[in-house]
Amino acid sequence: MVDEYEWQTRRDRINKKLQSLKPAWKIIKYASDLDVSSLNGHAVEEYPTASGPADYALFAKGRLLGILEAKRVKVGPQNVLEQAKRYAKGTYGGCGNWDGYRVPFLYASNGEVIWFLDVRNPRNLSRRLSSFHTADAMTELFES
Repeated sequence: MVDEYEWQTRRDRINKKLQSLKPAWKIIKYASDLDVSSLNGHAVEEYPTASGPADYALFAKGRLLGILEAKRVKVGPQNVLEQAKRYAKGTYGGCGNWDGYRVPFLYASNGEVIWFLDVRNPRNLSRRLSSFHTADAMTELFES
């Protein structure tokens, strides 16, 4: 396996996985004039938080429901959830507050492996997923 930079992993692996879902995530770059209330099924790259930019902020029905942190293929993503946790606590546009986390669903991926954590229940454990959730699935999970 050839070593990849993180940006290559995002472009060649994670973006393709997000866009292969039905319905697909629409990947857009963050802009200061972005109206997040109109976003549905959008993965916003480099979304600002008090702890630095999150690789992706996942919006469904105008709500920031997920943070996705990406790492290059050689990095195991499970421990990267700690970075996603920092971003979830430091976000400006969260949809609630669960023990300081402003975003309920956290993901970490190296393009091959996906780890997921629902922070709404402090007893939840991170788990490996075979695929990312769609925006509809995230909404359903959030509202259940």
